[in-house]
Formats: sequence, structure tokens, C-alpha cells
Amino acid sequence: MHELEVKRVIGLMSGTSCDSIDAGLCEVYPDLSVKLISGINYKYPEHIRAKIFQLFSGNVSVKDICQMNFAIGHCFANACNILIGEFGKPDFIASHGQTIYHYPFDEKIDNIGLKSTFQIGESAVIAQETGCNVYSNFREADIAAGGEGAPLVCFADEKWFKNALVQNIGGISNVTVVSDDNPTFGFDTGLGNIMIDYCMNKFYNMPYDKDGEVAKSGNICESWLDALCQDEYYFRTPPKSTGREYFSVKYIENALKFAPKKTEDIITTATALTAKTIVSAYERFIFPDINVKEVIVGGGGAYNPALMNFLRMYLPKHISLKTHEDYGISNNFKEVMAFALLGYCSYYGIPNNIPSCTGASKRVVLGKLANC
Repeated sequence: MHELEVKRVIGLMSGTSCDSIDAGLCEVYPDLSVKLISGINYKYPEHIRAKIFQLFSGNVSVKDICQMNFAIGHCFANACNILIGEFGKPDFIASHGQTIYHYPFDEKIDNIGLKSTFQIGESAVIAQETGCNVYSNFREADIAAGGEGAPLVCFADEKWFKNALVQNIGGISNVTVVSDDNPTFGFDTGLGNIMIDYCMNKFYNMPYDKDGEVAKSGNICESWLDALCQDEYYFRTPPKSTGREYFSVKYIENALKFAPKKTEDIITTATALTAKTIVSAYERFIFPDINVKEVIVGGGGAYNPALMNFLRMYLPKHISLKTHEDYGISNNFKEVMAFALLGYCSYYGIPNNIPSCTGASKRVVLGKLANC
């Protein structure tokens, strides 16, 4: 293995909320710390974003998936080229891609495993349009090693934080448990912003609840909240991961059949659901065995004061609630920084999964290379 050097890496991420392509130019250091130099949120063109949501619904043809793989690759390249135009070329790019399906179950057909994941955003297109080598497809190697391919950001959390629950709230919520007394582990706690955003679009024609204003104006419908908390996913033992395949439009529409009449109460209760299921996951799977004193929140949910207030309400009083910003790490670009780190490890051949988080049988090097 080459001696480790500082590398400039553009990290690329588009999550389950699909609100934008997050692109960040980072410096990654031999001690595996990461500094964000500059980040942008590149909005998908309107019709491309609409097509991505069609992919999520499954109501598409193989032709649609084929075309969108390359179209999203062009969008990712455009995001990179904005940063390259200002700062010059990085040493390489690390792209998470856009997940369109994640199936982490041990199902078989003819005794052949069907556990799988699918991220699109063709890395060869990004490489050709930026003139940079691109590492991508980080999840597959973990699944090939028997894992769920998620969560992967645990690897960065373990390097950057000490004795804390590191909670990301994107479309889906996931937690990393970093403790001096136990091996690092993590899992998807369940819904993040998917249901809130869907209901905001459905009832208010808005993409999300800006500053939690609608959630602040309503009341929690406790009976509906209690019913939603009974979903079987929340009781599954980690390691576990989930996505839009499970918490789908069909799931949300079924849930709305039993919703309160006032739309603001729907938003308030959906927001409380995210907070309550996060804390319930801690109580079921973390607090009985592990003593931590703080929860550190990142992702879009960190910008929602109503959601943060509900978290504070449900958490035990002795546990402090902070955000990534308190540690000098961007709430918005933390996952971009994490994938820059994963790409750095791919470059140097450093194993960059954590089997105690994903369920893989061994440490493996994640990421595939597309040369420019």
C-alpha cells in the first residue's frame, strides 16, 4: 500500500429525500479526518427529479432505468464541474449515486440469494465529463460479503466522534453508536423526512416543512402516533436497513386513512413519529447495554426545530442533544464528507465497511473505479 497523503476529493450524495445533489470538495488527511473546503446543493432539473420519483414508485420500464442512469450521471458531473470551475480538479471523485432500490433481505430463488441494492448515476459519465477518476458503487461489496450494504456512514462516525449516538435524519434516519466500551454499531432507525415531505407536498404543495413551521402549529394525535409506532420494522433487531421500498407512497397513503382531519395535525404527528421512533430505537437496542451522554444530529432533520424539540421531549433528560455543527462538521454536507472518506479508503485499499453495522461477514474495501 502506498504511503498515505492528503487528497482533494469531491464527494457526491443524493439521498432518499432526493431534494438535491450534494457535492462537496474535501481535503482528506492520512489520519482519516476530513475538511470541507466548499459544498453546493445542486438542484435536479424539474423533469429529471419527477422521473426519479417515478423510479421510486416502480411504475417504469427497463428503458427508463437505463436512460436515467446516464441522465443522473450527467447531473452529478454538472455539480462537480461547478466546483471544478472554482477550485480546479480534485485528485478523484467519490459518488454515492442515487439509490432507486434497496433490498437487504435474505430471500432466495433456486437457492440463489436476492439480497441486493441499486444506485444509479453512471460513474463513467461523471469521469468523462469531469476528467477525473471516480469511485462509486460503495454498497455492493458489503452485500457480497453478507451485509446489508447500509449504513456506511458509520465508518466516518467512528473516526470523527467519541462516546455518542450519531444520528442522521435524511429521508430515512440512521444512528451510529460510538462507545469506548463496545464495538461501533449502527442501523436505520426508520422514517426520517420521507413521510413529512410527502404530506407537505400533498396538503400544502410545498417540498418540506421549512423551519418546522407547520409542525409547530398543530397538535400530536396520540392514537395515530401510537398506531404508526407499531410497524414491524421498528421491532426488528439490528443490523437492519430500510428505504423508500418499505416506507413507500403506498405505506404513507395507507397510514393517512387513519389520520386526523386537520392537516397541520398530520404534519405535527408525522414529525413526532420520526423523533419518537428514533428514541424508541435507542431504548430497545442501545440504552439497555451502552452508556452514552449525548446525541449528535445531522442531515436535513437538524434544521427542523419542531423535530429537534420532539427529540428533546422524548430523550431522557440526562442526555444532551447537539448537532454536527457543534463539532465543526456541516449538518448539510456531513454525508458528502463521509463518502469522500470512503473514496479515499478505496483509493488506498483500506477496508471501509464496519461489519457490526452492516452485518457483513468481514471487512472489505468498498467502491469501484471508473477511469477518466
